[in-house]
Amino acid sequence: MKPRESFAELGAQVIGVSKDSPESHRQFADRHTLSILLLSDPGHQVIEAYQSWKEKTMYGKKILETQRDTFLIDPDGRIVSVWRKVSPKGHADEVKKALKNRSSV
Repeated sequence: MKPRESFAELGAQVIGVSKDSPESHRQFADRHTLSILLLSDPGHQVIEAYQSWKEKTMYGKKILETQRDTFLIDPDGRIVSVWRKVSPKGHADEVKKALKNRSSV
């Protein structure tokens, strides 16, 4: 794989979903110079459908919050790979590797 191969070059589109507002997404994308599509799901219907709305403990209190998960969805809309509780460090390379492996099949 090329060192800086983009998701688009691998035939993939990256979409982020969170309960945050569209304005919050714009500010986040600007701050981090992101060019991916960020979708606002304030009622967390999509987040719940993907089973990414989870109970977490923060400062000793239990809250419901979005869990950072990644789903690789094929052109037919089927989920082909799932990564749960991901850490951003190195994760993009892991997903690119999975995409590369799928395209060579």
